[in-house]
Amino acid sequence: MQTIPPETVSPVRVRKATGDVLALWLGSRAGIVLVATVGAGVLTRDEDLPSFLDRWQHWDAKLLVDIARYGYDGDPAADPDRGLPAFFPGMPLALRLVHVIVPDWSLAGLLISLVAGLIAMTALARLADFEGPEGAGWRAVLALVLCPTAVFLFAGYTESLFLAFAIPAWLYARRRNWAAAGLLAAGASCVRITGLFLALALIVEFVAQRGRTRGVPWLFVPFVPLVLYSLYQYARTGDWLAWQHAQEAGWGRQMVWPWQSFWTTWQMATGDGQFAWAFRMEIAGAVAGVAVVVWLLVARRWSEFVYVGLQVGALMFSAYYLSIPRAALLWWPLWVMLGRTGVRRRSVLLAYALVAGPLMVLNTMTFIEGAWAG
Repeated sequence: MQTIPPETVSPVRVRKATGDVLALWLGSRAGIVLVATVGAGVLTRDEDLPSFLDRWQHWDAKLLVDIARYGYDGDPAADPDRGLPAFFPGMPLALRLVHVIVPDWSLAGLLISLVAGLIAMTALARLADFEGPEGAGWRAVLALVLCPTAVFLFAGYTESLFLAFAIPAWLYARRRNWAAAGLLAAGASCVRITGLFLALALIVEFVAQRGRTRGVPWLFVPFVPLVLYSLYQYARTGDWLAWQHAQEAGWGRQMVWPWQSFWTTWQMATGDGQFAWAFRMEIAGAVAGVAVVVWLLVARRWSEFVYVGLQVGALMFSAYYLSIPRAALLWWPLWVMLGRTGVRRRSVLLAYALVAGPLMVLNTMTFIEGAWAG
């Protein structure tokens, strides 16, 4: 595995790479704002057009705000939502903290994603440049911000905040700084159950690098938030697996054989209506996920194989495919690979951008209309 030792990277190159990432991130955010304002006006013809901030309070973004405002019992004025424990407390806690300064809950969520996303993109660029070759970093960021489901890096969802912890954790692990890796991974575990897969992947990476014994205790730190959250929900509900049962109660996500899951999704994808297109994207996301897992297996990138493979497996063993394209935002090995490939074969990155870019705009329009976009 080719890497660039940190000491060989000049400060000038680091500053230039950071500037490129800043331009890509802020430029792409401005593009989404443009889509969410001009595009929304065109679609609705300015009839009953919600305010800009209200356009982002859909689906998980609204549920996360409800947890931040009222706790896991939800809005007392609404019907109880048994699915709320599926959301880990990291994002609701961040919302409460930012809300102290920013009164509008929707704006607080957007600001969290903006700042957290910048941290994540900077770390992704440094990780890709660390893996090499030079120039892979900004290309990896470009690939990610053009992802068809990249709207969820803008909205008040958990993806940006999770990546702001997880990618720096992985970068520190690649540099054998296990204390920093463990602490940052613990932050990721506060945000999503995906932190469990990250924690397991860090153990595999530690073994692959033949890490020193003194680094072992730090590998257990990412599991602490998972245990504490289970304890909290047990004290609240008497259920150690409240997160999993909330998935079943809120979205009907039970474990089934993968062929059953595929068949159920296929039937919904071959129907009519907006949801049919959403499930077609789910199937495409599943195909892409399997391809990434196979590539990591063939390349013998064992730790990344564990991280992505467990996610793909969990999603494909569910009752039906749900949010697989959105989960792809968290598969940084994919974005690093696209960045590295783009250095050697620019046509690959260009072709990807021509396909993914319009889909990203379409999904952004879909989300702000309140329809399901992943």
